[in-house]
Amino acid sequence: MNQTLERLQEIEKNGYQIDFGNIFNHAFENYKKIALYAGSVIVIFSVLFIVFSAFSLLSVVGVTEMTKDLSSEQHKIERLIESNIEAMGIGSIIISCLLSPFQAAFLKMADHADRDENFPVSSLFSFYKLPYLKEIVIATLLISVVTFAQATLFRYIKFEFLGILINYFISFITLLTIPLIIFGNLQAMNAIKHSIQIVLKQPIVLLGLIVVAIIGSLIGFMACCVGLFFTIPFIYSMNYAIYSAIIGIDNTTENE
Repeated sequence: MNQTLERLQEIEKNGYQIDFGNIFNHAFENYKKIALYAGSVIVIFSVLFIVFSAFSLLSVVGVTEMTKDLSSEQHKIERLIESNIEAMGIGSIIISCLLSPFQAAFLKMADHADRDENFPVSSLFSFYKLPYLKEIVIATLLISVVTFAQATLFRYIKFEFLGILINYFISFITLLTIPLIIFGNLQAMNAIKHSIQIVLKQPIVLLGLIVVAIIGSLIGFMACCVGLFFTIPFIYSMNYAIYSAIIGIDNTTENE
């Protein structure tokens, strides 16, 4: 039995104790090591993604037709969004699944930084291979489908705000799913299950850490929004620091 499974069994029986200050300091020190590199990567790939999406949209819709739709009274932007909300939701699920292995690489980057090792550009795509690709995509798909389904339900019954709160709650209790897959070699369903169990044992402390990470990342808006790309990595560093403090990194099973 590997270190991760042993630790999960111990947590299930006895719980765990964590220190807010220690995890925050660990996350911040890790963030300082990856901020510039990770921020630059996010900027570059965000620009490429926007350009690709724009060209794809123009190819499918056409400039003339799209302009006509946007300028016509009966096809206001709000109505277009409302009438195509299901299609947009399905599209967002697909995009999330496609990008999730790429996002997982930032956790790996945080781990390399923690061990003062170089992180080659090629490693950004290291999780687009089996078995990690399958498990990451399955986990992302399951979480995204559940999130979208409940949000749609509450929107139809006119309780959108409750649906939004539940979305945040689902994201919160599954925050350790991807680290459990890439560092602990767990399968998707087990990773989701153990993430929920772990988070619900210390929800107040973990929520405080996540809120601090989100606030820290939003500070980037002060730099004409561009700085946001360089503060977002703090969220990945916090996620990594939380996982490291609770589970620890099992070097015998860790993806290289």
